[in-house]
Amino acid sequence: MRFLWKKINGNLCRVLQGIIFVFFGLFTLPYTAQGSSSPWIEEEFSRVRMVTGQETLGETGKVMLGLQFELKEGWKTYWRSPGDAGFPVSLDLAESNNLKSWQFYWPVPHRFMLFGLQTFGYSKEVVFPFEIQAEDPQKDVTLRGTASYLLCKEICIPFDADVTIRIPAGEAFPSLEAGIVDTYVNRVPGLGAEVGFDITDSFLVGNGENLVLKVYGSAKDQGFQKPDVIVEGPPGFSFSAPEVIIDDGGAKAEFIIPVSIAKEAKGVLEGKQITLSLVDGAKGTELKTVSKYKDVPIGTSSGILAFLPILGLALVGGFILNLMPCVLPVLSLKLMSVIKHEKSDYQGIRSSFVATSFGILTSFWILAAAASLLKVAGFSVGWGIQFQQPLFLIAMSGIVSLFAANLFGWFEFLVPGGVINRAVNASDKKGISGDFLKGMFATLLATPCSAPFLGTAVGFALARGTWEIFAIFTFLGIGMSLPYLIVAAKPRLASFLPKPGTWMIWLKSVLGLLLLGTVAWLLSVLFVQVGWVATTLVTVLLALGMAILAVKSLTIGKRAVAISLLAILSLAVPYKFSVSSEKASVSAYWLPFAQEQIATEVNNGKIVFVDVTADWCITCQVNKKLVLEQDEIESLLQKEDVLPMQADWTLPNETITAYLESYNRYGIPFNIIYGPGAPEGIVLSELLTIDEVLSVFEQASGK
Repeated sequence: MRFLWKKINGNLCRVLQGIIFVFFGLFTLPYTAQGSSSPWIEEEFSRVRMVTGQETLGETGKVMLGLQFELKEGWKTYWRSPGDAGFPVSLDLAESNNLKSWQFYWPVPHRFMLFGLQTFGYSKEVVFPFEIQAEDPQKDVTLRGTASYLLCKEICIPFDADVTIRIPAGEAFPSLEAGIVDTYVNRVPGLGAEVGFDITDSFLVGNGENLVLKVYGSAKDQGFQKPDVIVEGPPGFSFSAPEVIIDDGGAKAEFIIPVSIAKEAKGVLEGKQITLSLVDGAKGTELKTVSKYKDVPIGTSSGILAFLPILGLALVGGFILNLMPCVLPVLSLKLMSVIKHEKSDYQGIRSSFVATSFGILTSFWILAAAASLLKVAGFSVGWGIQFQQPLFLIAMSGIVSLFAANLFGWFEFLVPGGVINRAVNASDKKGISGDFLKGMFATLLATPCSAPFLGTAVGFALARGTWEIFAIFTFLGIGMSLPYLIVAAKPRLASFLPKPGTWMIWLKSVLGLLLLGTVAWLLSVLFVQVGWVATTLVTVLLALGMAILAVKSLTIGKRAVAISLLAILSLAVPYKFSVSSEKASVSAYWLPFAQEQIATEVNNGKIVFVDVTADWCITCQVNKKLVLEQDEIESLLQKEDVLPMQADWTLPNETITAYLESYNRYGIPFNIIYGPGAPEGIVLSELLTIDEVLSVFEQASGK
């Protein structure tokens, strides 16, 4: 009997254990099968699944996941830049629910060599981290993705795998797969933990068939073990496996990388962006830089010769600024002052134009000093960034309004010692101070414009030291002063201008209207920054101020005309705002700038067009009207395989500033096109043309 009871008791215990095991399995099933990973998608040579680092979404709705591959021996898949063959892994999550955005990351790859061909990718196992942001963190997220990848051994086979995972809403806590996700997050350059080594320098040596890229790295603690440098560059340039020289007990490494240039390569490698990935085992760091030859001290003869082309670009860029619409109001004022001179007063004409030139140069020196001080203080600097400040816009609106009032004959008095009043009365004053202030004012109005060659020169200057900044800005000033210096050298040219007469009264009125148009533009930029309430207040105050000047100086009949003119201006500014808003809705196909999505979209076969613009950038508006809003370009930008992004720099934005600096640019407009044929992007010229945009689109498509 006792034996029978023991047997029953033992069986009962086993049954209870089984029941507990089943219930435990059912309880944990949603979190292991659903919350931590998707089922494996098995293929003959690999298997793939999605894993998540969190069981639930948490308060923010931001979760790091991974696309996990396990490959059979000898098989490999590919990095974002696969090398001489292959195509990169991609993940399409378009069919997901409650997904706002996501970013795909690339762990450090390894170099594979086969029959003289080099490829970059992964073998055995790899997890590609990607971070998602839920649309609503209070609701579940269901990710439905298609992973496209290529497996190669002796043969290459493309695969597509459909993977699905649900992440429920709730308080965040780590999943069972958090460890492997974190492991590969730490293998993404710049995303994970400190790697212990850096890229310290890179430069080109030689040219043609003897062109070599040298890269230098330094390591801490353990030093370098088996380092490698992978280079991504523009189309037509390929970079061989480096010769590696390790020195100082592993603390320093030199990489000598031969560069091959294909026939389809456009231009030279110097000045183009490259991406350097320094890899040592499972760790890596990444640096985007502009390829250049080793810096030569400017004080040496070879350094001066190397610097001359940049100074030439600055000279031409400064001269072209005179042809930009920003400087037109000041040039018109200068024209009026010349006409007032006696044609035989060559000395007066010469002095006037020399003073204006010196005013331009002084302004450029002030800009150079400000840029140098800001750089030393650690601030980001750029061409035209003062137009991001509302107080500057208000001050400029007031000054230009006073210039307009002067041309209308409403403002003739001079306050002793008043700098603004001296500038305003410059048209009538015979001294050179007014001409000097005109030159300074012309430079201020020129800063929101970018011209061909100007961006290259300014970018070079702001990436260098104080000496180079002052030298380049001086040549920019000389270039902008050239028309004035030519007249100063040959004052007889003034004899070709028409004689003074009653027509000048009408011309002054026309020029005054042009200046009022400039005021309306400045206020429209202010509206974007501070809103309609503050802008309306400034507009009303300016209109009242000018109305008071008009009432004091005009007859009753002319007062009515002047007040009507000011009323039109007051109404024109809100109309400008409404037109801008309407245009914004028409151009709804432009997406907000998201730098982190560019590589992913390109890997998915799309072409990405990035337009960095601002309301205060005159050249940007010219590009928009003459090129980007033309039917041919608009239809191109709205294609399914094209992703147009617009980065608005009207207000200060550190992300956009850093993006520009990564391309050695410090001013706008800046337009770049990425695509399968140009994953690193192709930079367009400052002044766009339809033919250029179409040509670069075709090149970036890789077809």
